[in-house]
Amino acid sequence: MATETEENYIKAIYKITEKNQGSANTNAIAQHLSTSPASVTDMLKRLSEKEYFHYEKYKGVYLTSKGIKMATNLVRKHRLWEVFLVDKLGFSWDEVHDLAEQLEHVDSDDLIKKLDDYLGNPKYDPHGDPIPNAEGKFTIRNQVSLQSLTKGEKGVVVGVREHDTPFLQYLNQQGISLGTEIKVLNHIDFDHSKNILIDNSSEKVLSQKACSNLFVKKSSS
Repeated sequence: MATETEENYIKAIYKITEKNQGSANTNAIAQHLSTSPASVTDMLKRLSEKEYFHYEKYKGVYLTSKGIKMATNLVRKHRLWEVFLVDKLGFSWDEVHDLAEQLEHVDSDDLIKKLDDYLGNPKYDPHGDPIPNAEGKFTIRNQVSLQSLTKGEKGVVVGVREHDTPFLQYLNQQGISLGTEIKVLNHIDFDHSKNILIDNSSEKVLSQKACSNLFVKKSSS
């Protein structure tokens, strides 16, 4: 069995390689986990002995099938706990990440299966991220960033790229959540922000950064 710290490292490597579509180097892992490169090096030696990843000189580390299985299981547990916290306990989507970070380390396959069934086998978490099933398979859907929509196009918010609390609280203030319909009224060339209509009732201006961090499913105009 892996320790909680080892699990955090494995999930960090998974997320970095997923984002970069490549390997994870020591500095990237250290930054992700807010620790020192020396500490990362020590932990990587331990994980290497347990065959969770393999190392390629000058490129970094890649998870093995064993490491990927553990990482996707952690992701599965994390996202199911987020659904539970939001849907059953009434937490908002900007409050659940840190709690789920703790709950994901509960080691009980039976508990997670029952939790999944209790929640109705959800495919996505409160941030719109796909929840892998027990076999580690994700449900993929068609989605694009809001930034890619042009004047007159509409889309329904289905996810967020970044889960940090300030961004989610900002979206709350703008009246934007999963399921919100957004229509692009105008694209502002100066700073690439967008003038948008929210749920056919409220006009807002969103920055390029905010638009790039919102995923939408395009709908007919």
